[in-house]
Amino acid sequence: MNNQMQPIFILPEGTTRNTGKSAQRANIAAARAAAETVRTTLGPKGMDKMLVDSMGDVVITNDGVTILDEMEIEHPAAKMMLEIAKVQENEIGDGTTTAVILGGELLKNAEELLEKNIHPAVIANGYKLAAEKAQEILPKLSKSVTIEDKSVLTNIAITAMTGKNVEMAREKLAQIAVDAILRIAEQKDGIIIDTDNIKLVKKEGAGVTASQSVQGIVLDKERVHSGMPRSIKDAKIALLECAIEARETETDAKIQLTDPRQLQAFLEHEERALKDMVGKVIASGANVVFCQKGIDDMAQHYLAKKGIYALRRIKDSDIAALAKATDAKVVANINDLTSDDLGYAGLVEERKLHKEDMTFVENCKNPRAVSIILRGGTKHVVTEVERAMTDAIGDISAAITVGKYVAGGGAIEIELARRLRAYSEQLSGRVQLAVQAFAESLEIIPITLAENAGLDPINVITNLKVKHDNGEIHAGIDIETGGSRDMVEVGIIEPLKIKTQAIQSATEAAIMLLRIDDIIAAHKINKGTGSPQMSPGMPGMGM
Repeated sequence: MNNQMQPIFILPEGTTRNTGKSAQRANIAAARAAAETVRTTLGPKGMDKMLVDSMGDVVITNDGVTILDEMEIEHPAAKMMLEIAKVQENEIGDGTTTAVILGGELLKNAEELLEKNIHPAVIANGYKLAAEKAQEILPKLSKSVTIEDKSVLTNIAITAMTGKNVEMAREKLAQIAVDAILRIAEQKDGIIIDTDNIKLVKKEGAGVTASQSVQGIVLDKERVHSGMPRSIKDAKIALLECAIEARETETDAKIQLTDPRQLQAFLEHEERALKDMVGKVIASGANVVFCQKGIDDMAQHYLAKKGIYALRRIKDSDIAALAKATDAKVVANINDLTSDDLGYAGLVEERKLHKEDMTFVENCKNPRAVSIILRGGTKHVVTEVERAMTDAIGDISAAITVGKYVAGGGAIEIELARRLRAYSEQLSGRVQLAVQAFAESLEIIPITLAENAGLDPINVITNLKVKHDNGEIHAGIDIETGGSRDMVEVGIIEPLKIKTQAIQSATEAAIMLLRIDDIIAAHKINKGTGSPQMSPGMPGMGM
């Protein structure tokens, strides 16, 4: 009898496995590679990336989440960096690069502790303690802001747009963003801001400074009939979910006619039905009709004869925005349309914008939905202007909702790192090293800002630390001189929520990756050829 132990296979053939420190190193390397990719884009002097997809479409941006998304990352650990960015984007709209860089640096410093044989669970615990302490400290370093503090909100918007290729028009764009937020803000058990009520309309062909805000809604549609008036003042608006067309049968139907007069009667009946539907619109007192479905050619003719302005096939989201802006009720059945269902706008007008006819619904009584027309010389410029505006709107919203803002320019990270180091001295054992590593990781933000501005990061950070040790808690990097300035005084400020969310997301992702010590990756079988393909989960795979 052979006592020698036979190997036991529990995984399918072709499955690869990576365990222990090599698995941790592979994950950390992939996540750090993703973070390093976006690192050069941070700050006012950050550079842009040009991303070209397989179809040849080009994206030029320095927006962290856009870069990582367009890269089509495959490595599962690197994908977690993209997840950090997406959460940041969805929660605030800005700070995606900060969150990803912080996540990468937390893993880099954790790797150094792993090399010293400190257990991943100890590092994870230290990071958790540090993150909790940071969330406790941050509100104490913040200042209060309300919806009335227009100048503070404008500075927050300007800071968000700095370095986003809109430098020449950032003051104007910031003003537009603040005005839009103030218009849509609703007072219900506190202030509620639904940024979906701000519609961004992109049109190339003019400079960024030509961007404008509309107190109402802009629709990418032209009137359905040339005989309709181009402009309606004191518009009474009907919003219809139903079509103004002859009703069709649910199933295919065949009608047999034995006499030409029957055909004539059939057509006359259809015409009467359309006339009747238009009559319902006229009886309600509406002079503008926005229809979610189709409008028959005959109905268009009757509407035009009565001087009614009509649009058809309007998107769901636009109908909802029009209802908010004009106070109109969306009607599902035209027979139910009454004057009580109509909304109001001071002006509904068709205008040409970059060779396209568009409908402007302006001067609404209570515009709780507004539009911003973004202009740019080319498609790529206007798309980047849209990203900058999205960041600004998100920042203003976060600042008002939470009611707090902090100093930018790396000031908050330096002060937070200083206080976390002081906190680590209260701890004992190896967990203290993990908290210190967390504090050091925070300094990657000011270091990166300095590097991207062409400054010596060591000199800049040393200078900042001296200032903070002397009680100047708002001292941040002056990227023009390499010295320091009071960031709150010069208006370089950010919403508190950017920092709390970035720290939370980055810490949780870093802890999750640290706790992985085994990567089991199956081969994908290509059904056409039967040949195995490596899955995205293969350890050591690039992005």
